[in-house]
Amino acid sequence: MTSVQSSTRLPCGNRVLDLAQTHVMGILNVTPDSFSDGGQYSQLDAAMRHAEAMVAAGATLIDVGGESTRPGARVVSPLEELERVAPIVERISRELDVIISVDTSTPAVMRETARLGAGLINDVRSLRRDGALDAAAATGLPVCLMHMLGEPGDMQDNPQYQDVTREVGEFLAERLHQCSLAGIPAERVILDPGFGFAKTLQHNLSLFKHMEALHAFGRPLLVGVSRKSMIGQALNRPVGERLYGGLALAALALQKGARILRVHDVAETVDVVRMIAAVESAE
Repeated sequence: MTSVQSSTRLPCGNRVLDLAQTHVMGILNVTPDSFSDGGQYSQLDAAMRHAEAMVAAGATLIDVGGESTRPGARVVSPLEELERVAPIVERISRELDVIISVDTSTPAVMRETARLGAGLINDVRSLRRDGALDAAAATGLPVCLMHMLGEPGDMQDNPQYQDVTREVGEFLAERLHQCSLAGIPAERVILDPGFGFAKTLQHNLSLFKHMEALHAFGRPLLVGVSRKSMIGQALNRPVGERLYGGLALAALALQKGARILRVHDVAETVDVVRMIAAVESAE
């Protein structure tokens, strides 16, 4: 791994993300089939009310997704995805003081949502779809690269690693290189280890335990474990009962240097962030 000096200010469209601070990214799925909240926010007014509530609770980023990436999820067409996300991106950009992240792998969606006011591209496929690298580069926006093997439809079909942390690092190093070749400098990249994507419970736990190794890249880490199956499997809890396990992982992620926490439960996670900050600032 090669290290890149991390700037503390990351331009995100017409806003700036201060990476000297920890940020909570609120999840806004405008899909009918996401694993936790599918269908709840597929109507524009409901989505906007939820975005407003998350910003009021302390979210500094809102991650808008129009294609479910849960295990076994179906692929949607670019037009269908764009019809889901464009109206809410445009409205949030117009009405709320928050950085909009768009959870997409689709070049056309990247281009159009950037035009509408998005400030970050969050791609679970790490810009591996045809045309995605060029589209992301053309927007001038920062990108979040996530580790995943295969596709959401088959990623949990017996994933195997010799050393999950090393192999995740090798994957991210290769994607950083491809971004550089496409004109996306490392200074515009955020990294996501991809918890829950093509990983067993033991893979997820080991990767989380050794997450500090990924700081060798010198890029900010985004961690998304909210309500995921790794919590359910470790604690034997259904989706609706994973809050406390998620908050425990949020606290651990902050101790391991994560800069962005991608979550469903914004207010509770913001309390975790503030409490840790209070302790760390004490004499």
